[in-house]
Amino acid sequence: MSHALWRNRAIKSCLLIKLTIPIMKLSSKKMEKNNPYLFSSLSNIGGTGAVLLNKIINPGAGSKLYAKLESLNPGGSVKDRPALYMIKNALEKGLLKDNMTIIDSSSGNTGISFAMIGAFLGIKVKIYAPSNMSEERKKIMRLFGTELILTPAEESHDGAIKRSMEEYARGGKDLYYMPDQYNNPCNPLAHYETTAAELLNQTGGNIDCFATGIGTGGTILGVGKRLKEYNDKIKVIAIVPDSEMHGIEGWKYNYSLNFEGFDHNKIIDDFIKVDTEGSYAMLKRIIKEEGLLCGFSSGANVYGIYKLAGKYRGNFATVLPDTGSRYLSTRVFTEL
Repeated sequence: MSHALWRNRAIKSCLLIKLTIPIMKLSSKKMEKNNPYLFSSLSNIGGTGAVLLNKIINPGAGSKLYAKLESLNPGGSVKDRPALYMIKNALEKGLLKDNMTIIDSSSGNTGISFAMIGAFLGIKVKIYAPSNMSEERKKIMRLFGTELILTPAEESHDGAIKRSMEEYARGGKDLYYMPDQYNNPCNPLAHYETTAAELLNQTGGNIDCFATGIGTGGTILGVGKRLKEYNDKIKVIAIVPDSEMHGIEGWKYNYSLNFEGFDHNKIIDDFIKVDTEGSYAMLKRIIKEEGLLCGFSSGANVYGIYKLAGKYRGNFATVLPDTGSRYLSTRVFTEL
């Protein structure tokens, strides 16, 4: 079997078993024989657990907060989901072939997801990222064998995007495949088909409001669209930084939402602004009170919902996008 054919079968199998495992009546040994990719890293993307943050939102006040633990993905973040969908789509359409390199920009988590998947499938990966992202995330990408090009911190993530696009233009489509996570509809589709479906199953559909931040916008649009199809009374709220000079890694201040088939005007109902210090303080509470080692965006998500609880009543849902273990060297974590 050629390497390209093996990759296609591997990635299709990893997605298929998500649907087949609950109804299979086979022993573990027989399942493994029938599907050699069953216990791979890719087959464990998605299916993350959810928790109630009862110490942050008191259920006695008439509201609950469900949060999905996306750090349980093998790459350590919610970005494993869209990364897998984008690469799967590229392989199926012949956009990603042997001897080609995946190239993209990332503030860290998507780059790690591409690096992990690339390592498993034997695909080279090149990531452009701001130099001020955490040292842990730089090291993780390099450990997976990814070529990491750091761009000036003062250019923020927009600088990484610009430089990756310039290199892609120089190398061309025969050398590179660019997933283009900010415009690729497979990004929100991953959340529509997996994250949202899992949330509905875990909560019994008992959700009144879903709120999360915007990096690429894939999570809020994918989850939001499916939740509204399930119940059009569910509110979908974007949590955004209050300043261009914010310190919430992975979030964009000047965001754009350009995914075909996911009209943000029909999905997002409201916006709530959060400040960096308040988000850090909430992150400390999540770690110290709920016993969950989360990253910066988790603190910002929960802080936004904490503020929303004064305006909206009912049950809230969000995602805790990644783990705090990849930020331990940062000032915020050393001061916790």
